[in-house]
Amino acid sequence: MKITFLGATRTVTGSNYLIEAAGKKFLVDCGMWQGKAELEEENFKDFDFDPKEIDFVLLTHAHIDHSGRIPKLYKEGYRNKIYAHKATCDLCTLMLPDSGHIQEQESEWKNKKRIRKGEKPREPLYTAEDALKCLEIFEPVKYDEIIDITNKIHARFNDAGHMLGSSIIELWVEEDGKQIKTVFTGDLGNNDIPLLNEPTMIQDTDYLVMESTYGSRLHMRNDNKAEIFLDIVSETLDNGGTVVIPSFAVGRTQEILYEIDKLKDIRKDEEFKRKYKTLMKVPVYVDSPLAISATEVFKENMDLFDEDTQKEISKGENPLEFPGLKFTMTTEESRALNEDNTPSIIISASGMCEVGRIKHHLKHNLWNPKSTILFVGYQAPGTLGYNIVNGAKKVKIFGEEIAVNARVEYIEGYSGHADQEGLMNFIYSFRKKPKQIFLVHGEEDSEKVLEEKIKEDTNLNVTIADFGDVYELKDVAELRTKRETKIPFGLRSEVRLRLDKLKDEMKDMETAVTDDLADKELKDEDIFRINEKIKDLEKQILNVIEG
Repeated sequence: MKITFLGATRTVTGSNYLIEAAGKKFLVDCGMWQGKAELEEENFKDFDFDPKEIDFVLLTHAHIDHSGRIPKLYKEGYRNKIYAHKATCDLCTLMLPDSGHIQEQESEWKNKKRIRKGEKPREPLYTAEDALKCLEIFEPVKYDEIIDITNKIHARFNDAGHMLGSSIIELWVEEDGKQIKTVFTGDLGNNDIPLLNEPTMIQDTDYLVMESTYGSRLHMRNDNKAEIFLDIVSETLDNGGTVVIPSFAVGRTQEILYEIDKLKDIRKDEEFKRKYKTLMKVPVYVDSPLAISATEVFKENMDLFDEDTQKEISKGENPLEFPGLKFTMTTEESRALNEDNTPSIIISASGMCEVGRIKHHLKHNLWNPKSTILFVGYQAPGTLGYNIVNGAKKVKIFGEEIAVNARVEYIEGYSGHADQEGLMNFIYSFRKKPKQIFLVHGEEDSEKVLEEKIKEDTNLNVTIADFGDVYELKDVAELRTKRETKIPFGLRSEVRLRLDKLKDEMKDMETAVTDDLADKELKDEDIFRINEKIKDLEKQILNVIEG
């Protein structure tokens, strides 16, 4: 059995692993590269395999960084089965066409720029129609059932507790009279995610391919995160402001709705009642067609919810509904939210503020000191959300510079990923420990810290996978191929890329300013404004050097 690591290596996006075993070639996940422009460009490159030669795909969950290149796979000739949990199949019917629609929009916008530069236009990665077609080959499976894919390849999907339908996949392969077992964690959830069960603990494996998103840190134990949420929201509303929550359309949005509904059961003191009453007086808008549709999928799969939620459902309660909840489907309804000065709560995608309606809400609220931008999910380096959370004073949205005057908060307890303790507990749970652990789906620093922690505490063999690495898994894992040229991911590489980009931008700025100064009709106030901006830039460069 051979495994080739073709994504989510030293970064948290683009999950994709090629397995060659028992006469078959198959994939675990086929995710999209997301975030920085350099990463997204990787999506347009050819696959490192022929899609027509792939026999089947095992999909851990519906998030686009795990499923987002499946329509591209289909577009290039793949027609065999994609095995995924039933809820994952349901969510992919929403998320993949939505991704295709985004690809079409971005392609149209970028092609205008290409044409202006004299470059050839480029087709979208795939269209919404391509995505709809690929849904025909999805094969829904249940948790805890062993699937006989062939007489020598067997798989079982287990609840990963990360999002609805997310799975830890156990894979058994029989070759040369021996059976080898490999476990792919996909994304492991927290133990306290609202609505969902805790991740399944697996008893034994020969090899483990494990995510490491939060491998270097512990989450704050926000057992009272709902109360923190209420404090932030009520203070903003009392101040006459709007609370904008950038939220992932699938998973995080539904968790927030659940938490808002549950607030009524937490405490009964007068101050809490006052704050809760304040919350219940204002409209709570879910402004994302995808999130609205996904909420319906959650309602249709309530059998997957945790025990406490199931008890509430048995009493006739719907944990995803409460007074004041409103859904905005059309762009006109969304636009109207920013024309209304009434205090409100707006939950909108995308969670990292890169695309979608959230950018319009940020543009209309970031400058306002009365408003609050409340983050409840992971922000990848290089994204707009990451810059805001990490203290940017100004950001660019739709080409316009916006001052960050709003209150910015981050409630970490809503993270959908296990922290270092959760990841270690998953390893400790194995009765038969893995011979080798491969770390994927984490930034470089996070993976290195977790690697040392695992080695120190368990004495197990750990490898941080690199893009293109090929390992043969037999009695021991042997590195067969190591690609010399790596995809430049990770924070250190990002800094180098930004420096190179900055050099080009400085040249562009020099040309633009020189052209402006040559304009005899340029007013004194325009020259003063240019001068002030250059002075600000000088200060920022000095801060980097001195820091």
